[in-house]
Amino acid sequence: MSPTEIVLIVLVVLVVAAAVPAIWVASRRRALRSKFGPEYERLVAEQESRAAAERELRERERRHAELTLTPLSAESRQRYAADWEEIQARFVDSPGEAVGAADELVTRLVAERGYPTGEYDERLAHLSVEHAQTLGHYREAHDIHLRNERGEADTEELRQAVVHYRALFAELLGEDPVRQHRDADGVSRHDDAEAVGDGADPARQHDSTTDDGRRPHAAQPRPETPQDVSSR
Repeated sequence: MSPTEIVLIVLVVLVVAAAVPAIWVASRRRALRSKFGPEYERLVAEQESRAAAERELRERERRHAELTLTPLSAESRQRYAADWEEIQARFVDSPGEAVGAADELVTRLVAERGYPTGEYDERLAHLSVEHAQTLGHYREAHDIHLRNERGEADTEELRQAVVHYRALFAELLGEDPVRQHRDADGVSRHDDAEAVGDGADPARQHDSTTDDGRRPHAAQPRPETPQDVSSR
């Protein structure tokens, strides 16, 4: 083997050795971006660098792996669904109270599933690992809830808050919380009595579920608003 051939082989080995870490980093980055979706982009914008944001997301994954998450029993799902329908009915006469009750119900559901519910930011971090696609809804709902407590939210914002809360609530519950009641012939008995506000049930318009009750991943990089839904 000539000296020239040896040099070429050494150069190829060096190039490959340099490329492998870059490929590995790019692969991990794609995996994080796919898993966390809009939460990935939000954190990259907030952190000092993309690498810092990705370290934070990997740390979230590590902490999440230490949790013991518990699936809900059929009885618990029925109870939560009934509580949610009561909140929607309450909205007609007391929208502010309904939003506060929705925040409390979601927090209780988060706790029963096994997530810590102490600090709000910590709660978001844990939820982001498996519920990143609906986390934006929760942020929006909670922000409106806080504005409502300060007397700064109008009725339309409160209606939107219920829509946003329902997105995460349904995902944690594993099914649509407003279920249609059917008689023995299988005919739907659901009517607009469960609607929120003065329009058709906005949460029903907002959410789409598969035949087996699972929520599909959101296709948009930001939370949908009722205006987005109405334009469909």
